[in-house]
Amino acid sequence: MSESTVAPEFEGRYLRDVFGHFPTSVVAVTTIDDGDVPVGMVVGSFTSVSLEPPLVSFLVDKGSSTLPKILAAGRFCANALAADQESVCRQMSKKGVDRFAGVGWERSVTGNPVLDGVVAWVDCVIDTTVELGDHHLVVGAVRELTVASPKSPLLFFRGAFGEHSPTT
Repeated sequence: MSESTVAPEFEGRYLRDVFGHFPTSVVAVTTIDDGDVPVGMVVGSFTSVSLEPPLVSFLVDKGSSTLPKILAAGRFCANALAADQESVCRQMSKKGVDRFAGVGWERSVTGNPVLDGVVAWVDCVIDTTVELGDHHLVVGAVRELTVASPKSPLLFFRGAFGEHSPTT
């Protein structure tokens, strides 16, 4: 490894503090497992990868208990949570509970849960998975997508939830 590619040492807390100054969207990634049960998790790393072909991606910690279910299903729906859905975010982030308790949803064309009240959603089949450091990068090929409402999105910034207020 050349000197220019050697990663400098940073304390984990310092990295989290600095990275916390980059606002991230709050996205619930959902699928249906092999027992026909909805599963989901929240990510703050959803992004568009390519327009041609249409690809999107998200990152998830290697220790995730939900990722194996998403990979086994071979598909997922990325639901951009609205600013008024912080409670949905917290529910989808809990361990050991029914993450869909009290959360309304319907099936997409590919069978994934599309959550009620979201800003937008993107339905995908898994294209590629890559191990990167302590995370997996999951790339999805877009099958269907829509803007679901004109609401403001839920954002995570400096360790707290908030919303984006566009200037007009």
